[in-house]
Amino acid sequence: MTTTVLLDAGVVSRCRRRVHLEHDPTMRDTVRGAPDPTAELRKADAGSHRRAIADILAERFGADWTEIPFGPGVRGAAREAATLAAIEAGARFIWAAQLPRDSGGGRRGAIDLLVRTPGGYVPVLVVRHKVTDPGTGARTSPLAELADVGGDTDQTRKVRPQPRDQLRLAHTRRLLQAAGHADERHALAGVVGLEGDVVVWHDLELPTWPGARTALAEYDARFADRLAVADAAATGADPLAEPSRIVECRGCPWWPVCEADLLAARDVSLVVRGEDAGLLRAAGVRTVDVLATLDPAAPAVPPLVGMPVDDAVGLARAWLADLTVVRRTERIDVPRADVEVDVDMESFGDAGAYLWGVLLSGADVGEPPGYRAFASWEPLPTDDEARSFAEFWQWLTAVRRAAAERGLSFRAYCYNELAENRWLLSSVKRFAGRPGIPSRRQVLGFIESDEWFDLFGSVREYFLCSHGKGLKTIAPVAGFKWRDPEAGGENSMRWYRDAVGLGGGEPDPTQRRRLLEYNEDDVRATAALRGWMSSPAVDDIPYVGDI
Repeated sequence: MTTTVLLDAGVVSRCRRRVHLEHDPTMRDTVRGAPDPTAELRKADAGSHRRAIADILAERFGADWTEIPFGPGVRGAAREAATLAAIEAGARFIWAAQLPRDSGGGRRGAIDLLVRTPGGYVPVLVVRHKVTDPGTGARTSPLAELADVGGDTDQTRKVRPQPRDQLRLAHTRRLLQAAGHADERHALAGVVGLEGDVVVWHDLELPTWPGARTALAEYDARFADRLAVADAAATGADPLAEPSRIVECRGCPWWPVCEADLLAARDVSLVVRGEDAGLLRAAGVRTVDVLATLDPAAPAVPPLVGMPVDDAVGLARAWLADLTVVRRTERIDVPRADVEVDVDMESFGDAGAYLWGVLLSGADVGEPPGYRAFASWEPLPTDDEARSFAEFWQWLTAVRRAAAERGLSFRAYCYNELAENRWLLSSVKRFAGRPGIPSRRQVLGFIESDEWFDLFGSVREYFLCSHGKGLKTIAPVAGFKWRDPEAGGENSMRWYRDAVGLGGGEPDPTQRRRLLEYNEDDVRATAALRGWMSSPAVDDIPYVGDI
C-alpha cells in the first residue's frame, strides 16, 4: 500500500485505537493525561542501564566502537546520516543507530546497537528486564564476545519469552533489509538483559510463536494492521479502530479521550474488558444498559472468556447503580486465626524487595503486637537485601512457632500473593546459603499451607467490583483510609528513588518515613478489610440478586 505515515517499532505492541489517535490530525491539540510516573521511572532506569552497558562495551572494543550522537538538539536527520555513514564505512559496532527511514514500507526507527558481520549488520537490543531463566537451550555469547553472533547453546539458561523484544528486533531487521544492509544469511538478533553479562540470540525465522508462527511473520501481520490504522487516521478515512477499555488504558495518555467517548456511548467495555467486550458487541450487546438486562441463560448470549455471563450482568447492574462493590453470595466466610499477621512487600521493579512490613494481632505470643518493618535502605540491588529478608523470615518463623507451642492457630494474610510469592521464592534463590535465609522447601511449605492466605481471592470470590479489585479501591468500602493522599504503587517508586538517593542524590529520610507509613497503611488496610468481611457490617453491601 502507499502510505503517508512512518511508524516506529512500538506500534506493534500498542493499542490500535492509540495508534489511530496518534496519527489523527484533528487530535493534535487534544489535552492528554499526565505521563505515568512508573513508566517514566522505568524509562529513566532503562536509559541508565543502556548507558552503563554502552560504557562497558566502548571500553572493551575501543577504536571499533562508534557512537551516534543523540540527545536534545540532535536532529533525527543528522543521526540518520551519521548512522548511514558509519555503516558505509564498515564500522564494526554502531551504538544508538538511527536507521534510514523506509518510506515505501512506512517504517522508521532506532536500535541500541548494530553489529557488523561478514554478511551485513545484525541488531542488538539492550533492555532492563530479565531475558533468561535458569535452564538450558538459550543461545548466548559473553558480552565481551559480542561479535560472536549466534553464540553457543547455554547449559545454564533458557530463553524467557519477551515478545516485545523480538518484535522490536524484527522491526529493525526490516529497516536494515530496506536499506540493503541486513545479513541475509540468517535472521539472528540479540538482546542484552538486566544482568548485562551475555547477549541472548533469537532466530527471528524460527516458528517459536503460537501457531508455529515466526517472530517476523507475527511482526509483519501486526505492522501491516497498525500501518493501515495510522494511514486511515492521517488521511481522514473511516477509522479502523474504535475505543475499548483494556488493561493498558490505565497508563495511557489518551485514556481521558477514550474514557469520555466510552462513557458517552455507555460502552460495554466499561464493565467487561478485552475479548469479552468484543464477544458481547458481536452479539449485539454494545452498552452497559443492554448488558444489565440480559438473561444469562438465553441462547443468544455468548459464553465469555474472562468471567461468567452472570457476573458480567451483575457488574453492569452495579455500574448502573454506581456501586463500587456488590456481594456475589449471600454469605461471606473468611478464615480467621488466634494469631494473625498481615504482610506487605515493597519492591523496586526487578531490582529487588527492599521492605517487608508486618502487622501482628490476636493472642499473645511473646512478641509486641502492631506494625514492624524489615527494610534495607541501601540502593537496590544490594546484598543488604539478604539481611532484611532473613530478619523478616526469622521473625515470621518465630511467631508461627510460638503460636504452635501455645496451641494457637496462626494465619498470615496478604493482598494478591503473586508479588509476595515471587519475592519470597526469588530471595531464597538469590541469597541461598546466607545467614538466616530459609531453603526453597521451607518457603514453599509455607506458601502452600493454610497458614498463608490471599485476601484478594476472597474479594474475587465474594464480591463483584465495578471499579476494580485493587486494595486502594476495596479497602475504603470497609471504612479504611490511607494517611497519604498520594498513596499508590506508582508514587512509591518515586519515593524510593528519593529515599535511597538513586541517581546520585542525597538519601531523603522523610521519604523513608513516607514509605514506612505507606507500607504500614497497606497491612492495616488488609486487616481492616478482613475484619469488615467477618463482621455483620458486610451485610450492608447489596446482594447482586437484589439489584
